[in-house]
Amino acid sequence: MGDAVRKTVVISAVNIRKGGTLTILRDCLRSASALCPDCRVIALVHDRSLCDFPGIEYVEMPDTIKSWSRRLWCEYVTMRKLSLKFGPVHLWLSLHDTTPRVKAEHRAVYCQTSFPFLKPKIQDLVFDPKIFLFTLFTRFAYRIGVHSNDYLISQTGWFRTGLSEMLSFPSEKIIVFPPERSSSGLDTSVPPKPQFIFPATPDCHKNFEVLCEAARLLEAELGKGRFKVVLTINGTENRYSRWLRRKWGNVESIDFHGFVSREALASLYSESAALVFPSRVETWGLPISEYSSLQRPMILADLPYAHETASGCSAVSFFNPDDPKALASRMKAVLDADLSLFSDVSQTVAESPSVEDWRSLFGLLGV
Repeated sequence: MGDAVRKTVVISAVNIRKGGTLTILRDCLRSASALCPDCRVIALVHDRSLCDFPGIEYVEMPDTIKSWSRRLWCEYVTMRKLSLKFGPVHLWLSLHDTTPRVKAEHRAVYCQTSFPFLKPKIQDLVFDPKIFLFTLFTRFAYRIGVHSNDYLISQTGWFRTGLSEMLSFPSEKIIVFPPERSSSGLDTSVPPKPQFIFPATPDCHKNFEVLCEAARLLEAELGKGRFKVVLTINGTENRYSRWLRRKWGNVESIDFHGFVSREALASLYSESAALVFPSRVETWGLPISEYSSLQRPMILADLPYAHETASGCSAVSFFNPDDPKALASRMKAVLDADLSLFSDVSQTVAESPSVEDWRSLFGLLGV
C-alpha cells in the first residue's frame, strides 16, 4: 500500500532516554508498530537502539539533549520543517510535555512532568537549582501552543484537573491514561523482614529527609538493630544525597543501598514489610502500584497523586510529608503489627475521556 493512501503518524520523543519515560516510549512504539503497514509511523528519538520496533521509520536526534536552546529550536523550528517534509501528517503525538510547532491534521501531547505543581522550598534552590528553575520553566513551556492540540494526555485525574486549571484547557479534551499496574515479578511467599523500602532517584523533591529523620527518631525510641530503611541512593550521587549522608549517615537503621536493577528491586520489595513513599510531587508514583500487589502496608504522602495511585489498595496510611514524627509513628505501627492507622483506599474510576491501553488511545486520536 503506498504512502499516499496511508495515514502518517509522527511520534516525537527526542529527549527521552531512561527511566519511566523510556518505558512509556517503548510501550507506545510497540503498539504503534502494530499499526504498520496500514499506517506510516515515524518516530523522532534520541537513540533508536533504545526503542527499536519493526515497521517504524526512525529519525535520531541525539544533540537536542545538550541544552534547552537546542531543544527549543528542535521543537519550534526543526519539527516544523519535518512536518512539512513528512506531510500530510494525520497525527503528531508528542510524548514530552511541550507542544511542537508542526503542521498536522491532529495533534496531541502526553503530559508527564508534574513539576509545575511542586511547591518549591529554599532547599530545592540550594541542592538542585535546575529542578527549581525547571519547576518555573515548565509552567511556561506547557502553555506555548497548547491550545493547538486536539487532546492532552494525563496519567491521572488529579493531573488532568491541574492541567485544565493551569492552562485553561478544556478538561473534556484531556484523556486520562493510567500506567499499567505491574507486580514486577514480586514473590509473595517471601516472609517480610522488619524493613522499609523507598525506591527513588536522588532528587530533592523525593523528600528523603523526612524518612531519614523518621528513622532517626524511631531508632532512638526502639534501639539499634530493630529495623532497616532501604534507600536506593548511596549518598554520593549529587549535592542533595551527600547532604543526606552527612546528616543521617550515623543512623544505623538507614541503608544507603544505592541504585538497584529491576530484578534486585523486586527482591527488596518482596522482603520488605512496608513501602514508604514521601515524595512531594509525582504524576503517578510507580513504586506504589508496583508494591501494591504484595498487599502489605504502604505509608504514603497525603497528596493527590498518592491517593489516586493507591486507589483500590489495602492497608494504606497517609501522612503529612513534612512531619517525620507522624511517619515514625506509622513505621512503629507496622513493626508492632498494629494496622489501626491503616485502611483500604476506595476504588476510583477516571471520568471520560479515559483509556486503558495504547491501542485504545490511538483509536481515540483518530488512527
